[in-house]
Amino acid sequence: MYTMALSERSKYAFNPIDEDNELAERIVKSGKKVIQLNRGDISLYFPTPKYIEDAYVKAIRENRTSYTRSSGIPELIDAVRGRYKRMFNLNLKEEDIITTQGVSEGLYFLNASLLNPGNHAIIFRPYYTQYIPNIELAGGKAYYLDYDEKKEWDIDTDELENHIKRMKKKRGIKYIMITNPNNPTGTVLGRGTLEKIVDLANEHKLILVSDEIYDEIVYNGAKFTSISQLAKGVPHVILNGASKNLDATGFRIGFMIVPGEDRVSMELKRKFADFASVRVSVNAPAQYAIAEAIRNVKEHKKAIGYMVREIEDRVNFAVKRLGENPYLEMVRPNSAYYILPRIDLKSLNYKSDKEFVDELLRSKLVQITRGSGFGAKSHIRIVALPDKQTLGEAINRLNEFCMKRSGR
Repeated sequence: MYTMALSERSKYAFNPIDEDNELAERIVKSGKKVIQLNRGDISLYFPTPKYIEDAYVKAIRENRTSYTRSSGIPELIDAVRGRYKRMFNLNLKEEDIITTQGVSEGLYFLNASLLNPGNHAIIFRPYYTQYIPNIELAGGKAYYLDYDEKKEWDIDTDELENHIKRMKKKRGIKYIMITNPNNPTGTVLGRGTLEKIVDLANEHKLILVSDEIYDEIVYNGAKFTSISQLAKGVPHVILNGASKNLDATGFRIGFMIVPGEDRVSMELKRKFADFASVRVSVNAPAQYAIAEAIRNVKEHKKAIGYMVREIEDRVNFAVKRLGENPYLEMVRPNSAYYILPRIDLKSLNYKSDKEFVDELLRSKLVQITRGSGFGAKSHIRIVALPDKQTLGEAINRLNEFCMKRSGR
């Protein structure tokens, strides 16, 4: 007789963004069309720019398909260094950058390198869904604080300081994670808030981790500040990549950047490089293509300029239409392409956002994601990437769904 094959920690491997895919697929197979607003796959709506595709094909034709240096090809590392110098006046060394298979692998490297069983990472809710499984799979635990929805999802730094002091007496806190710009709220942290977080990390000797994958998708007059501009002398890790700004989700190219020269930063660089060597290398043609994507500033500016203008238009359109629904309340996004409305579940007689999302899919053929999957109970996350006609139809259905449920 076989014993149970699965490990105890395998229960943590779960992604709520995909949990209704099986139901949606059954509906599609029955001949109905589902409007999918659950996954932020930008390349489905804005095709990857041709100059990037051409660079990928060129790499294949030149037989650049073998294993590469585990930390990334020199051309890509140099391109990333140039980007950070150009955008943030940051002088990076080659060893400061590790190429990963998207930010997802970077999260694995981070937590596997830092967390022992019982260690904590400070995570702000709402959070990106992959943060928590990676912490738990490493044996660590998330210590949750909340972005302040009433203050447009800002961070209460006094509350953060109080919790750091309280937690340090009980369990080891290894790092603070911020997401800026934010998925799922679509908001951007102000420079003043970031400065206070840097000061707290420095005072309490905590590593600061900043997920900045949407750093060029900012609009409505918002201003983005990279943690690299403020955290000089404080050990910090920046997570970024090609999926969003370069419109290349399926290329699976990410970067881990550790700019510091202090002892902690140097140890992190070495250990991230060790983990990179264990998985051998990242997709070779994709690395060459993304190196070209970053270096070709002229083409990139054209592509990102058009894309951000379109996203701004679509997000603002969707927010306006959702604002017609008396059962939804939301903070207007200024970055990325997500909207996170709060639902009046009580008035609609639903027990949970999960129940709301499932019934919307079944009855109105619109697939969104429950906010509780991001740590935001009584919310829903809507991806505002489709064209306005599609968005308008989906929001019409959602609004009709709420009105019928309420009896109005």
